[in-house]
Amino acid sequence: MMARLYAIADAGVLAARGVALEDFARELRAAGVELVQYRDKVGSPKDVLRGAAVLRQAFAGSSCRLIMNDRADLAVLAAFDGVHVGQGDLEPNDARRVVGAERIVGASTHTESQVRAAELSCADYVAIGPAFATDTKADAEQVVGLEGVRRARALTTKPLVAIGGITRTNARSVIDAGADSVAVISGLFAPGESVETVARDFLELLR
Repeated sequence: MMARLYAIADAGVLAARGVALEDFARELRAAGVELVQYRDKVGSPKDVLRGAAVLRQAFAGSSCRLIMNDRADLAVLAAFDGVHVGQGDLEPNDARRVVGAERIVGASTHTESQVRAAELSCADYVAIGPAFATDTKADAEQVVGLEGVRRARALTTKPLVAIGGITRTNARSVIDAGADSVAVISGLFAPGESVETVARDFLELLR
C-alpha cells in the first residue's frame, strides 16, 4: 500500500529556505512520514550521495522508505529503497535493470499517453502532475487539474501519486479524485509552523 503522504526533500528548495536537510528529515520522522524522496537537480553525484547518507541516518530504524530522484545508479549506491524517474530520465524498465527487482521504481507522467505507457511498464507506481500550479519546478508541465488526476486513475491500476502545488487546503480533493498518495514539497512549509506540524496535519487530513 502506498503511503498517503509522499514527502520530497528537494535540495534546492531547502537551500533557498535556509533549512538543513538533517533538520528537515528529523521533523518528517517525528511526524511519522513513511515515504520520502530525495531530489537534488544540480548537485554532483558526490553531493547527492552525501545528502542521501544524511537521510538514511535520519530515518535509520524507522519504517520510512527512501526514494532517489532520477538516478537509479545512485539509488543503489545510497542503499535507498527505490528510484523515481521522469520523462527525461531512464525508462522505468531500464531503471529496473539498474536497481533490481527488490527496489521500487516510480515514474512521472503528465499526459494520458504517458500514463498508458507507465501502466504497461514495470513501474510500481505512477505519478501524475502538476495537479495544481507550482513554483517549485521552473520547467513544470501544464497543470492537469483534478480532472487530469481522475483521467489518470481511469487509465492505470497502479498506485497513483499526485504532485504539484498540493497543500493542506487541496490535498483531500486530490485523494477524492482518485490519487492514492500526494507528493508534497513546498507545501510542507508554512509561516510560523514547523515542518513536523504541517506534516502531521497532512497525515491527519489524508487518513
